[in-house]
Amino acid sequence: MIKKILFISLFFLFSAALYCQSDFKPYWNIGVGFGPTFSSVDFVESNSGPSSAVTTKMYSQMHGGLAVRYMTEKHLGFIVELNYAQQGWEQEFKGSLADKGFAHSHSLNYFEMPFLTHIYWGNKFRFIINLGPKISYMLSEKEEINQTLVDYLASGGASSDMVTAQYFRDADRKFDYGIMGGLGMEYQSKYGNFSLEGRYYFGLGDVYKNSKADAFSRSSNQVISVRLTYYVKLF
Repeated sequence: MIKKILFISLFFLFSAALYCQSDFKPYWNIGVGFGPTFSSVDFVESNSGPSSAVTTKMYSQMHGGLAVRYMTEKHLGFIVELNYAQQGWEQEFKGSLADKGFAHSHSLNYFEMPFLTHIYWGNKFRFIINLGPKISYMLSEKEEINQTLVDYLASGGASSDMVTAQYFRDADRKFDYGIMGGLGMEYQSKYGNFSLEGRYYFGLGDVYKNSKADAFSRSSNQVISVRLTYYVKLF
């Protein structure tokens, strides 16, 4: 997976370099962006059986922050962002648990810094690609669990194959890292640039500890987001 991402990144960098012109003058942009996030966590249990699984569905929240963009060549530049991003997961109950009225979600709120290679084609209307690593630090978190599920867990009658290690538990790791990629369009006007982009983040870190003795061997953030950014030219 990582090799494929690196190959695609190098391919686009090489393609953009073919369009570079010697008379291009580098310039800086500063911008502000925001949009919704649709996040989940990929849980893999250390000793998983055929019926023991934590299934999550997209958890809708928000993100936003500042962006600095430096265009080094025609069709090629770099973006660094400082964002506040709400991520996490909402559990999806299936099988015998589907109709019991359970509800559980866990919000993870991060300060994040994506470092993105920016590639574009076009002039006034541009097709854009952003790709690169992202690092994050968790500022806060909030777990929500309804009383129906609390009572069920307290009763001692929970199914033996039901995974419960994620309940009433804070994240073990505040630092997260992974790869982010995005596709979108940008419009250049006399008032500034308007960029609309869809992104996907593939987390390489884990929310919980992942040794053989721990409940989960993997608990990584997976995030789809939409971002609208307004840029102005600095110099």
